[in-house]
Amino acid sequence: MAGRRAIGLVLAVGLVAAGCACGIEQRGGIEQRGGMEQKPAAVAEQKSLYERLGGKPAIEAVVDDFVGNVAADGRINQRFANANIPKLKTRLVDQICEATGGPCKYTGQSMRDAHIGMKITDAGFNALVEDLVKSLDTFKVGAAEKSQLLSALGSMRPDIVGR
Repeated sequence: MAGRRAIGLVLAVGLVAAGCACGIEQRGGIEQRGGMEQKPAAVAEQKSLYERLGGKPAIEAVVDDFVGNVAADGRINQRFANANIPKLKTRLVDQICEATGGPCKYTGQSMRDAHIGMKITDAGFNALVEDLVKSLDTFKVGAAEKSQLLSALGSMRPDIVGR
């Protein structure tokens, strides 16, 4: 049961974590970090967020970094002590991929259902967001994508905090 709840907590930031994929480009099988290429606004608006962020490989890289940040965060890491980390990462990647317009399908619980009985506090929620922002910054996510994704997380707060 604790593993399922831990998955739910990390999935709560799934939408936001999507932004962390930005900044990784694949060229000849080698990842290039350092931000997205600058393109005219009209071209950028035509692409899905999933495409603008670099697709599934980029999302996987950021999720891996983000989960590492959470594991090292003494404020919240105890909530994930019994989590199935490979399953957690897979579900989080799927959620982010689907939420940003990618081809994946998230099959986990709703955020409301996943957090029932967890008693997530504002402080715990904020700590998780800070860990995500750290990953977004590591991968040099663009300000517009970061803002869009952090806004999405903020809208999920009522389904997560205080349940």
